[in-house]
Amino acid sequence: MSTELSELTSVGLVTKESPIQVKKGAKPLHVGLPKEISTQENRVVLTPEAVGLLSNNDIQVIVESGAGLHAKFKDQDYSDAGAKIVYSRKEVLSAEVVLKVDPLTIEEIAEMSPGSCLISALQLEKQDAEFIKALNDKKITAVAFEYLEDKVGGMPVVRAMSEIAGSTVMLIAAEYLSSVNEGKGLILGGVTGVPPTQVVIIGAGTVAEYAARTAIGLGANIKIFDNHIYKLRRIKQLLGQQIYTSTIDNYSLGQALAEADVVIGALRAEKGRNKIVVTEEMVANMIHGGIIIDVGIDQGGCIETARMTTHDDPVYKVHDIIHYCVPNIASRVARTASYSLSNIFTPIILQMSDLGGAEEMIFNYKWFLRGVYTYRGSLTNAFLARKFGLNHKELQLLLAARY
Repeated sequence: MSTELSELTSVGLVTKESPIQVKKGAKPLHVGLPKEISTQENRVVLTPEAVGLLSNNDIQVIVESGAGLHAKFKDQDYSDAGAKIVYSRKEVLSAEVVLKVDPLTIEEIAEMSPGSCLISALQLEKQDAEFIKALNDKKITAVAFEYLEDKVGGMPVVRAMSEIAGSTVMLIAAEYLSSVNEGKGLILGGVTGVPPTQVVIIGAGTVAEYAARTAIGLGANIKIFDNHIYKLRRIKQLLGQQIYTSTIDNYSLGQALAEADVVIGALRAEKGRNKIVVTEEMVANMIHGGIIIDVGIDQGGCIETARMTTHDDPVYKVHDIIHYCVPNIASRVARTASYSLSNIFTPIILQMSDLGGAEEMIFNYKWFLRGVYTYRGSLTNAFLARKFGLNHKELQLLLAARY
């Protein structure tokens, strides 16, 4: 018995000793790739190269015309790779599996086939009970790709997008420090005879790691804060530098913020919404003309004065401090981000096809099960149930009853 089956047996999902029967010879898997309708989202989940691989394995990919244009992929690229290009959004959404970056709207959910599978971001701060109800009314199996795990317990989509966001965030800071954008008129880093810029990074995860690498490469001084000592120790080892690190307390953090030119909010909530660690008073005490970038704004952010903005109108000022709070920073580099997403989801779709569908993926792979939040008419995520005041059912029990 495989490791995955052993894990499921331990929690009572598998009662037989014989292996699960894989549904070979079933009809080919149909995957829909709709165009993103949000003007803020430029990424696409599958690249033409990935579609070519899937097509070679008898998976039919239905692509809505224009789905890849913002990432500089043409319809012809997808067509040459074996995709079916359609102009009907309903035809794409009626596929057995729908892959999308932004969550679907309630109107789009209504056009999905009953019992099909949606794989997209959940974007918790944007959702409400009506969204969950719409999924359950259609008995959609919905998978939040930010909750998906890999076989070693990591979160591949979160990590990939965090790497991109961390690398990009310091370039954004450099833009808004310049005089052209009414910043302090500083170069990010430093030059001979001029003190380097001061960067404070709150959080010591992947975003912080890549932001710190970029800042160090440009010559900035950095200070990293986090309440987990093991994360601080890890990031020092990864960076290979004797950098300033500290746990989060009002005095040390407030003092660092008062001297900072750039503040990066890179805390990620472990469960639910982020906690505020930077108060408005701390922001008011910063040097005027500085910049705050709250990367975790989609989870509520960790800075009291932060509120969600868009790529069209990305910044605002509070106490003469520039705030940049766009939730999907990776969308600024849509082609790179699309390749990164495609690298993650191509093998998942291949596995799904081999097994016979999304339901078999849930049953066979615990790491995939982690991303499921609605299943055949039931909400299966306890946190979402508490947030929206809804009832939920444990997914393991639903699967056990079904099998």
